[in-house]
Amino acid sequence: MRSLRLLRVFLLPASMLALLLFVSSYWLPRPEPHALAESNHIAENDILMEECPGQDFQVSHLYSHLTYALGPASDVILDEYLSSWEELIKFMNSLGALVSFFSPKVQEKITLLRDLSSPSSHIARSALWQQRLNNAAAVDAPLPLDAGTYHSVRSMLDGELGAGVVDFSRHTPSGSRTLLRLHRSLLWLRLLLDKLHEGPDAEGRLRSPGELCREAYRQALAPHHPWLLRQAAEVAFGAMPARKVFLELVCVTSQEEAKPVMRTLVAAIKKVHHRTQRMLEERNMLELP
Repeated sequence: MRSLRLLRVFLLPASMLALLLFVSSYWLPRPEPHALAESNHIAENDILMEECPGQDFQVSHLYSHLTYALGPASDVILDEYLSSWEELIKFMNSLGALVSFFSPKVQEKITLLRDLSSPSSHIARSALWQQRLNNAAAVDAPLPLDAGTYHSVRSMLDGELGAGVVDFSRHTPSGSRTLLRLHRSLLWLRLLLDKLHEGPDAEGRLRSPGELCREAYRQALAPHHPWLLRQAAEVAFGAMPARKVFLELVCVTSQEEAKPVMRTLVAAIKKVHHRTQRMLEERNMLELP
């Protein structure tokens, strides 16, 4: 009897403790789906980016596409990468007519890459490449047909290299060359956003968006552009809107509010850009004509 009483003394509290832990687990705060830090996703600051009513560009959509563009094995998912660019076009269009002048060229590149990832254009594309190569030079071996559509950046780069459509000495139409142009432009926008969240300079002055955009352009794109395009860009940067417009685009009202949002967004762009840079560099494609 005494042992039974002792068993009840220890067993009852233990059972109550187990029950309490079980029930309390349902009340623990659970992360929202967007904040889950999967191995390929970015959890820089867990900033919740809300949708901004009344405008086309949504920073939350851009961040989401950039995050889900990070595929396995350090690859980049092509569809999400292009969706990121479609959101960035909305961003550019919001900066005024002169800046949005460049948007159609970017859209052409997105359309071409989307076509390369489309199942309906898959077989026709291989036949077209064969025809182009036959017209350009004598080719003994036939082009291999792709095993599938291009799902990722790596599959497109390797697929085009294997098909022999990438020319390292002259300009030929290819998805790899088109991707390189978008890749350089992404660096420009990354540098711009990075500079926009900086505080005042040594003189206590916040530099204008036009000044920052010009500086980022000279670092990332100007070395690859002809003189005429560089002059057009200089004119466009002179017509950039005030900093307040940029704050409204990311749905904040002050520079301090903008800092964590910009920092998180720039971190996402850096991750995608770094992966793409490495894949292009490994294949010696950073200077395709």
